[in-house]
Amino acid sequence: MSRVRLHLVPVRSREAKEFVRLWHRHHPPPVGQIFAVGAADEDDTLRAVAVVGRPVARHLDDGATLEVTRTASDGARNANSLLYAASWRAAKALGYRRLITYTQGGESGASLRGAGWRLIARRPPRTGWHTPSRPRAGHGNDRTARFLWQAP
Repeated sequence: MSRVRLHLVPVRSREAKEFVRLWHRHHPPPVGQIFAVGAADEDDTLRAVAVVGRPVARHLDDGATLEVTRTASDGARNANSLLYAASWRAAKALGYRRLITYTQGGESGASLRGAGWRLIARRPPRTGWHTPSRPRAGHGNDRTARFLWQAP
């Protein structure tokens, strides 16, 4: 099998969300974003996307931090590593000082390590997001350990 050569391409919000809707294994597209970047093959077929937005966790939303809220790929080799590295370069160029993302338990983090990211925290599974002060419905990712990563 020949190796697919990928290059970076700009991706509009609507296109990124549709790609995530089609290819992401366990989450819907994120609601908002600051920017998105894509990886395309030699025929300019979009093979993967990364969506970058404000951190989901309020205490990390300090104005200097962004979060890769979704990546999705059709399985193209090294696509996610390419996008994680490009997302960090773009975030830095926009003046941000920190870029984070999460993986779920059972995901290896190989794409992040390939892009030079480092694991900075392990989050234990939660029983759910519902609290008496803020009622919420589950989204299918409760009771899942998460790992917090940071760009180099």
